[in-house]
Amino acid sequence: MSYQHGVYIQENATPVTPPITADCGIQVAVGTAPVNLASDPEGAVNKPILCYSLGEAVGGVGYCEDFKNYTLCQSIDATFNIFNVAPIILINVLDPTVHKSVVDPQVLSIVNGVVNVNVFGVMLDNTFIVKDSTGTTAYVKDTDYSVAFDKNGYPVITVLKSGAIPTGATQLQVTCNKIDPSKVTKDDIIGGYDVSTNLYSGLELINQVYPKLGIVPGTLIAPGWSHDPEVAAVMNAKIEGINGSFNGETVVDVDTTACKKYTDVPSWKSLNGYTGKRQFSMWPKIKVGSKQYYYSAIFAALIQYTDANSKGVPYRSPSNKLMAISGTVLEDGTEVFLDQLQANFLNGNGIVTAININGWRSWGNNTSIYPASSDPKDRFIPIRRIFDWWGNTFILTYFQKVDDPTNYRLIESVVDSENIRGNGFQAAGQIAGAKIEFRSKDNPLTDILNGKIQFIQKIAAFPPAENIINVLEFDPSTLQASLGGGN
Repeated sequence: MSYQHGVYIQENATPVTPPITADCGIQVAVGTAPVNLASDPEGAVNKPILCYSLGEAVGGVGYCEDFKNYTLCQSIDATFNIFNVAPIILINVLDPTVHKSVVDPQVLSIVNGVVNVNVFGVMLDNTFIVKDSTGTTAYVKDTDYSVAFDKNGYPVITVLKSGAIPTGATQLQVTCNKIDPSKVTKDDIIGGYDVSTNLYSGLELINQVYPKLGIVPGTLIAPGWSHDPEVAAVMNAKIEGINGSFNGETVVDVDTTACKKYTDVPSWKSLNGYTGKRQFSMWPKIKVGSKQYYYSAIFAALIQYTDANSKGVPYRSPSNKLMAISGTVLEDGTEVFLDQLQANFLNGNGIVTAININGWRSWGNNTSIYPASSDPKDRFIPIRRIFDWWGNTFILTYFQKVDDPTNYRLIESVVDSENIRGNGFQAAGQIAGAKIEFRSKDNPLTDILNGKIQFIQKIAAFPPAENIINVLEFDPSTLQASLGGGN
């Protein structure tokens, strides 16, 4: 170090704020990703990948801003860049061995020892072949040249001086395969179970999330696909009775090509069966700058963010929460501006939307089952989520007691523990109350002899205060008093 005499300044790199970690409402997103950019492209296909940071998501499935073709990137961006919440579970169905296209040989120029391949989605595997400009001599990777992706996901070939590529060469011929998201269909998203290979795919993989990762799925989404009624129906079926025990919710989109006006949405929703009690229907799409998202990607991240800021208890509605977005749009980019009356019309038909009142806000408390059902535990999003979360937590807490002796100690431990837990949430203002009982009439001797016991638990969750009224009345007596009583 040189001799220093004076006052000096140093700067540190700006620290990245770590995401808020949520234990509730964890997203499971199914879709397509640019897996050629992943650290292990073939290992990123039809597997639930748990990501706690943007870096893990990029390494796990790849990332780009072509949200239309690579739908999982919407959820990655919404989760880590817009709401900065974690984790998310990503399921990519784009298989580079199946959903691919062959790129015709290209003769490209060498500039300063570098060749830029302007093709997106290139696989840097044994299908990536570099030859001389005539296509006669093949060169060897990492001996004659190296290749890597630039920051935008395009391959860059660097000629190695120690290799066999002649010093005076001005061109190289490149042949390669690229992933082709256009070959992915809704059947890939729906997926299934292959008996011959014992492998799960697509939405069926939600049943592998808890056994593999030890995490109960919270919110199932498929941005870019859930506006297809067949996909939405499968999502609605898969979110109930996960692994035979757990329940979650789905966030689905209404088709903005079929519903260009807000008045079109209710009939489309009804005709296409978007009527589930664990289903939240969204219209229209969301815009952030020049980027366009399906609303389901934004709303699912908002749910998780709201839970993370509510101590992991899903008692707050995600409605009327500010969102860092710049507008709402249709598929073709046409901007949509709803006033409160129009948005309320959608809410009254079980549809969540967004309005701009002192900033863009989510707007809507009703699940898709509304208005067909007005049962609070089925129609209100926060109450539905409290019930599912409470049930899932009960299963996880008392699973260890399965197969214990059916005696008073077992019954007392469950009743005491649950009542203490309920009192704690009540004291925190997160629920109105909860009480569990073991009743003799629910437990006949025949059931007990067959190893079955039953509790009844009553839970009162708070509905959202979506209709606040202040009645204003003119008071002549106050006016008279201010004027001295008429004297």
